[in-house]
Amino acid sequence: MFYTSTRGDNNKVTAAQAIVKGLAPDKGLYTPESIPVLSQQEQSNIPNMSYKQVANLVFSKFLTDFTNEQIDNCINNAYDNTFDNDEVAPLYKLNELTQILELWHGPTCAFKDVALQILPHFLTTAIDITNEKNDIAIIVATSGDTGKAALEGFKDVKGTKIVVMYPNTGVSLIQKQQMITQDGENVHVIAIKGNFDDAQTAAKNIFTNTELNEKLLQNHTKLSSANSINWGRLLPQIVYYVKSSFDIAQGDIDYVVPTGNFGNILAGYYAKMMGAPIGKLICASNSNNVLTDFIKTGVYDKRREFLKTLSPSMDILISSNLERLLYEISGHDSTLINSLMTELDTNGYYELPATLKEKMQQLFVAECASDIETQQAIAQCFNKYNYLLDTHTAVAYYVLEKLNNNNPTVIVSTASAYKFPTGVYTALKDCHPTVDEYQLLKDLESLTNCEIPKPIQNLEQKAVLHTLLCDKTDIDATITKLI
Repeated sequence: MFYTSTRGDNNKVTAAQAIVKGLAPDKGLYTPESIPVLSQQEQSNIPNMSYKQVANLVFSKFLTDFTNEQIDNCINNAYDNTFDNDEVAPLYKLNELTQILELWHGPTCAFKDVALQILPHFLTTAIDITNEKNDIAIIVATSGDTGKAALEGFKDVKGTKIVVMYPNTGVSLIQKQQMITQDGENVHVIAIKGNFDDAQTAAKNIFTNTELNEKLLQNHTKLSSANSINWGRLLPQIVYYVKSSFDIAQGDIDYVVPTGNFGNILAGYYAKMMGAPIGKLICASNSNNVLTDFIKTGVYDKRREFLKTLSPSMDILISSNLERLLYEISGHDSTLINSLMTELDTNGYYELPATLKEKMQQLFVAECASDIETQQAIAQCFNKYNYLLDTHTAVAYYVLEKLNNNNPTVIVSTASAYKFPTGVYTALKDCHPTVDEYQLLKDLESLTNCEIPKPIQNLEQKAVLHTLLCDKTDIDATITKLI
């Protein structure tokens, strides 16, 4: 299995090389040359397999330069004793038609753990396979959850350093506290005066800054990414779609996914292409509904106000992984992808050719929810089912209700409600709290009888270790100094 850049770089790379590099030299995203299909025998075996066994099956299809022993070591190191549920991604039955896929049982209480607990092991294994002699510096832009999950996954991993950038006023207090209290000899955290798109753009520019990369190589350091632009971050997410869809065994299952950067829902697309029994992929957005408009009209237009919402991890106007989807459904037409991405950079928008728009709309449905609608969903779900949603999963719940979908459906739950206590508490009590988020955690626990997850308990008592704040124009210089 080889990987190619979405933007046409002619150099094919192996899986290990793609994971080490992170981003292609032409700013494209590494994508597999073809999507492997599960055999009928493999499909029939999946319902009787553990999560780790399904992970091995999926990974072996894509990581063909890894040995089976290396893949197993990565899986065991990532998922043994790091999640509070042996199933890693358990299903919760909400009603006869709807189940919730809980992806927040890892060490940071967010879905990013499923991928970011294993990515460091993929990376260190890939370094051995490629005989890489340089240290690897991981650059991460986060809208909240990726940052902590990446820091936790990479802390003190030999031969690596990690720098996480987050928008200073664009994450919840709990998310921020998780990042700025992160220990580890190799970790750095930067708050930037800007939004997530500013951080993501800065990260991509750093990867393709030839002068900076040459300077780093002189100091025996190479750059890579833990964002979902790195194939090694996206690949683990395919597993929970494959596993859950076969476990339900009710024909084709629809999935509704709270979506910002498009990586999570794209993993569902890859699973579907592999033969998983997946029907519609429903893209649920908050008020930053650039993806809703795009899927409905074929026009991607980032020229709009950036809104801060109750679901900050989805406050994104430039969805990087959408590029991989367009590359796939266009038949790997890198010339077209280059043209579209150039239009987006230059003019702030692009429009899909009609045939491509039709292909996309055959696969995806899209709707969005406002903050008020998000809070209504939290209250409704708790009052009806005694089930507590976070502010991102609530967007998906509301969208599913709005679409009045009568097919068996999985709501992809991306975070613990306790990561966003202000929005959740306000939704349940219908009033604005007068205490800080740390007290709200306790009040929310008393109100709902849902236990605060251990990684969040006593978070306010942890020492703050990272206080660096910089302007978005100073990011390159700041990161260069750190690594």
